[in-house]
Amino acid sequence: MALDIFDLTGRVAAVIGGTSGIGRALALGLARAGATVIVGGRREHLIEEVCSELQRLGRKTLQKPVDVLSRESLDSFRDAILEAFGHVDILVNAAGQIFRKPAAAISEEQWNELIDVNLNGAFRSCQSFYQPLLESRRGRIVNIVSLNSYASFFEVAAYAASKSALLGLTRSLGVEWAARGINVNAIAPGVFRTDFNAMLLDGTGRGNELLMRTPMKRFGEMSELIGAAILLSSDASSFITGQCIVVDGGFLASGVNQ
Repeated sequence: MALDIFDLTGRVAAVIGGTSGIGRALALGLARAGATVIVGGRREHLIEEVCSELQRLGRKTLQKPVDVLSRESLDSFRDAILEAFGHVDILVNAAGQIFRKPAAAISEEQWNELIDVNLNGAFRSCQSFYQPLLESRRGRIVNIVSLNSYASFFEVAAYAASKSALLGLTRSLGVEWAARGINVNAIAPGVFRTDFNAMLLDGTGRGNELLMRTPMKRFGEMSELIGAAILLSSDASSFITGQCIVVDGGFLASGVNQ
């Protein structure tokens, strides 16, 4: 029988930030590929909603809130997964926040809060799940970065700094943990409309410019991120680490479009 190297049957995936937006889409996509998926977030009603969707797909799951600002919370989330399922093979870091503000007007508190969620939260998560991913012998970490990891967007300096740093962290951990059986990679989504960014895109000059600069002339559909996530979570990525897959409709490759 031919081996399906994209099959995630038997694997356990923790998706931090999996209760909304991109994280939610990836959680459901990994489940459809065969994984047991546990979503992490702070809002219990959203956790319940996603867990219901996972169960309708015939997947076992677990309802437990988690806060990426707390190492204790992350460790408790990890331990609950291990108690219920015995192992963790995949970690997706999709939690994040964004705000738009001129750089000179950003307070130190605002800067630190965003960095603490987007960068430090992902690093805490990687550290917390390191041992079970090591024991898996096929551990996979998928960090969600951004086009802002590569290109500057106007008045989102804190977000750009956090996502650029997360890409750097992905490369560093990819190198450091490569020989230990943990592959660390990232996905950089192009422009995907979510509740997270709708206020920056809908009916704005910014949204129109992003569409103009995207050769496919549309925003991405959430389902179009799932293939990259399955690749980086599966045996198909056994020799891929420290890399980033950009799913952007040609945005970064684009120069003059007309």
